[in-house]
Amino acid sequence: MSKQAVVDAPCCPPLSERRVPAETAAALAPAFKALGDPVRLQLMSMIASAEGGEICVCDLTPAFDLTGPTISHHLRTLREAGLVDADRRGTWVYYRARPTVLRQLAALLTVAPTGTDAAPAARPECS
Repeated sequence: MSKQAVVDAPCCPPLSERRVPAETAAALAPAFKALGDPVRLQLMSMIASAEGGEICVCDLTPAFDLTGPTISHHLRTLREAGLVDADRRGTWVYYRARPTVLRQLAALLTVAPTGTDAAPAARPECS
């Protein structure tokens, strides 16, 4: 069974509510690991926010000071982790996010606010 097929399985309640089953952890860990790299996180953001739901590799590569093969490696990692799908059209490859997987990751990390929550810690500005 491919990693991608396992990630498509229904997920679980937030980890703050219940222990994550071993099978679920094993299935989702590659996606979290893939997003642990700054370049892949930026690529994922560009793909997920692309107008029309997909983006050409020709539009991704110039956004980085990296070689084409390095960008291809990062995109393959995202694809193998089940985060994106890709279609070849002529000489170009178009990428689109897999929203179901992103929702699973988000749901797992969701933490409901409680009355005992302290003031939020300062965090770096997102730009």
